[in-house]
Amino acid sequence: LSLVGSEMCIRDRNITESTIALIDSLKSTTGAFGLAGTGSEYKIVTEMFLYKFFNDKFGYEAKRDKMYGERLSKAEKWDAEYDTFTEEEVEDLFSYLPASVPRLKPEHTLSHLYNFTGKGDFSTLLDATLIDIANINADTFSVTTSGKSKVNIFSAITTFVTDQQKRDEFAKSLMRNVASFNFEHVFIEKYDFFSRIFEHLLKGFNNAGGGKYAEYYTPRAIAQVMARLLVGDNADLRGVTCYDPSAGTGTLLMALAHQIGEDRCSIYSQDISEKSSEMLRLNLILNSLSASLPNVVQGNTLTEPSHTELSGALKKFDFIVSNPPFKLDFPEYRDTLAADTIRFWAGVPNKVKKINPEKPQMGIYLCFLQHVINSLKDTGKSAVVVPTGFITSKKRNNVVAYNILQKIVDEHIVCGCISMPTNVFATTGTNVSVIFFDKSATADKVILIDASKLGEEYKEGNNQKRRLLDNEIDLIVNTFRNKEVVEDFSVAVSYDEIKEKGYSLSAGQYFDIKIDYVDITEEEFNNRMANYKQILSEQFKESHRLEEEIMKQLDALQFNENVGNNE
Repeated sequence: LSLVGSEMCIRDRNITESTIALIDSLKSTTGAFGLAGTGSEYKIVTEMFLYKFFNDKFGYEAKRDKMYGERLSKAEKWDAEYDTFTEEEVEDLFSYLPASVPRLKPEHTLSHLYNFTGKGDFSTLLDATLIDIANINADTFSVTTSGKSKVNIFSAITTFVTDQQKRDEFAKSLMRNVASFNFEHVFIEKYDFFSRIFEHLLKGFNNAGGGKYAEYYTPRAIAQVMARLLVGDNADLRGVTCYDPSAGTGTLLMALAHQIGEDRCSIYSQDISEKSSEMLRLNLILNSLSASLPNVVQGNTLTEPSHTELSGALKKFDFIVSNPPFKLDFPEYRDTLAADTIRFWAGVPNKVKKINPEKPQMGIYLCFLQHVINSLKDTGKSAVVVPTGFITSKKRNNVVAYNILQKIVDEHIVCGCISMPTNVFATTGTNVSVIFFDKSATADKVILIDASKLGEEYKEGNNQKRRLLDNEIDLIVNTFRNKEVVEDFSVAVSYDEIKEKGYSLSAGQYFDIKIDYVDITEEEFNNRMANYKQILSEQFKESHRLEEEIMKQLDALQFNENVGNNE
């Protein structure tokens, strides 16, 4: 078993490294044509990455088709054989393929397109091909904005190169990048390596356009902890709904779906950023969750929540995960939210007197917390990342935060809280905790864990970061599930105890203060005291010597009447 596991790890690593190499080669091309760090670079890289994935996924599934699979798989090159298909045969093949499989016509395949790289106006052909693929697959692979308009999966990408004379070479270079890699071996076995690839993909794009919200990815370890504690390791679930109101690129949703089973859940999401929504869409496709693409909405969750019932009430979900933006100034719609006292029952943060784009002050995460609680089914569970300062909020300092703490404790909604190590996030040094909700209110005690001392340090550029190790993840998960009390690590407390502590969810405030007494003899005591006196005597002597030296130096100082005289 260990040999098999080792081989799988090696294959996993090889696939990950190859995929990252593909991304880097695409970024090298965009850089060579002056697009590095621009808002369009991520779009070009992700669309070419996805085009390659579509090509290989279609070929893999077509070769397994009962009607045409044998003909394609026995050919020396499946795509060359596919070029010989009639229009009727293409449509017939489409009808047999599962709905989640992208449809490509013969002229859309990478091999067919690559054969035209030597001809003129290739950039126009590449753009037209991508747009045609997007139109054919619009029903399956498009996403919707909060305004109900559809955003197709591909668009023209070579037009980002402003010099028209260079577009053909740019398009050819992109094609050379994707032609050197094959996804098909990924489809044979399931690999959970996409989150690491997205971490790599996002590093260069965090500041490249996008929406107003701060964009970052949730560390994979935290996503795993949240998913395992919400779902369990062997849960037999069917038809459950999973939601993230600030989904970003979907790391938390992917971890949750993997834990439940991709075919056993439906994903719902909303995010204000167009960039993040596009990456989430890509993430769903890569993780066999294409059926949930219609549920991906781009828009402002707080002002225009898109997942609602016909009555207008918020849709309720079985599981909710979220890593919302912590601080963002939103004075333009603050009063609108405050007026909705049913949805934002704890209140909303006060307006700031002066907006500093570099240092936002309004705790927008407090609005997302209320939205999450409102969106849970009566039996629903949730895990939300919050700044650690929230879990010890006092009414005199932050009335909104305190009101939320009071509600989730008084109504027994909160069932646990884990304080994570410092510097676990890529783009912020803010200390974070993960707070867990169970709307069924069946817990008799709340498990509080201080994991702040866990993790190994590593360098990421010039930044010192920390990451949880696999055995530490297991320690956190097992301690939480069993509600174990571990000295200086975890406590299990009643709701009444939490109220007595002013609604604090910080484990450290419940740890026993212990004083260790060591038995010693009178002789040992006298020896220690004599030693302390000797050390102090020597330190006092040195102190007197320094005092005398300082006074001598001061006495030696004289007024210089020439200072400031320029003559």
